Amino acid sequence: MVALPKVTLNSDLNEGFCFGCGVNNPIGLKLKFTRDGDTLRTEFTPDKTHQGWPGLLHGGILGCLLDEVMSNVAYATGHTCLTASITIRQRKPVEVEVPLVITARITRQRKKLIETEGRVCLKDGTVIAESTAKQFIAENEAGKADKVRESKSHV
Repeated sequence: MVALPKVTLNSDLNEGFCFGCGVNNPIGLKLKFTRDGDTLRTEFTPDKTHQGWPGLLHGGILGCLLDEVMSNVAYATGHTCLTASITIRQRKPVEVEVPLVITARITRQRKKLIETEGRVCLKDGTVIAESTAKQFIAENEAGKADKVRESKSHV
């Protein structure tokens, strides 16, 4: 078995500039999360600034939505995490200006790694994309991890 690396951060996690959920990022998605049992949920309606092909959501933004909710469901356990790997299966193209529901849950937790799965659905429950990810559990040498857990920009 390959040993997982020790992941260490040395940063202020309270600056609020995360592209996905940061309240201070002027071009960010500003996602807000709610918990429903073991599931974390957010809603997002992409506009034309998020498109790739005309009228369709850019795949990178779709990936960002999934990465963000899966990272934050891991974060909700009290761990600061960084995505180690992510796999996305898009079932159908996503139109812009259509409300989306993005959810995630933890499927496995180990000492240095949290595994998650996520979904992007239409409001009627139609699955648009599914994803799995592995999150490195990180230590923050700047000692700011506890403060960020209390921040409104994260769960």
